[in-house]
Order: sequence, then C-alpha cells, then structure tokens
Amino acid sequence: MTDTQFLDTNIFLRYLTHDDDQKYQACLGLFQQAEQNQVNLVTSEAVIAEVVYVLSSPKHYQLPRPRIQVALARLLILSGLKVPYRQVCLRALDLYAKHPLDFEDCLSLSHMEQLNLTQIYSYDRGFDHMAGIHRIEPESLEGIEEKEAATQSEKA
Repeated sequence: MTDTQFLDTNIFLRYLTHDDDQKYQACLGLFQQAEQNQVNLVTSEAVIAEVVYVLSSPKHYQLPRPRIQVALARLLILSGLKVPYRQVCLRALDLYAKHPLDFEDCLSLSHMEQLNLTQIYSYDRGFDHMAGIHRIEPESLEGIEEKEAATQSEKA
C-alpha cells in the first residue's frame, strides 16, 4: 500500500459535478482506487463542509440537499478514504437533507448526538426547531449580577 494523501475539496467537486470531463475521469479513477483500497486517502470535516457549501450555493451548482447527501455519503464510505468523525459527517449529511439548517449546524448537532448533549449555547434560532435540542443564550454580565444580587438578598 502507498503513503496517505489528503483529498481537497476540488477533487470531490470535479467528480460530483462532472463539469470537466478530463478531471472527472481522473477523479473517478482515484475514487475507484479508493474503493479497492489501492490508495490511502484522507480528508477533513472542513473539506466536506466546503463541498456541501459549493454544491448547494445559488452562485454555483444549486443542487438539492437530498442529492448532495446521497452523492457525498457514497464517497465517504469508501474503504480507502479515511474521514475523521466519518459517522458524524454521515449523520450531519442526513440531518442536512431533512432540515433547513446550514451544514455546519448539522455537524454541531451530529457531534452533540455522539456526545449525548441536548443543550447548545447559540443565538441561531434554527436550533429551536430541532426535537430534543434546547438552545440557550449566554446571559449578559448585568443579568448575572442581578441574579446574584437577588440570591444574596433571599439568603439575608
């Protein structure tokens, strides 16, 4: 087996969009090698997030969420492609296909599921629509001081 190589965003994009036939064919060959464990590839959550962003962007490809989920999931399960937090990424893609949240928010929710967390500090109201998730906002220093003062006066 060969050394490990990092897989960048544009490799996923050239394969998934088929917008340059020569590059598509080269990327297809690379992914086929990964499927057969002939190469060792690795990528990151950041790359996956960028692929989702570009594929869904109105400025670029405008692909529907379910199509992005299916296409990327097929690649992420290739045995020759290592993805840290692979299951988190796959779950995030599933959430992304079903909910109107940014992919990065879906990644956060997926990490929360894995960690058995139900509360998230965020100003993003999109989390309010997710079953089992409780969004909380940090309090201002004045609010904390007022609560402490009220607690102190109750003790007195």
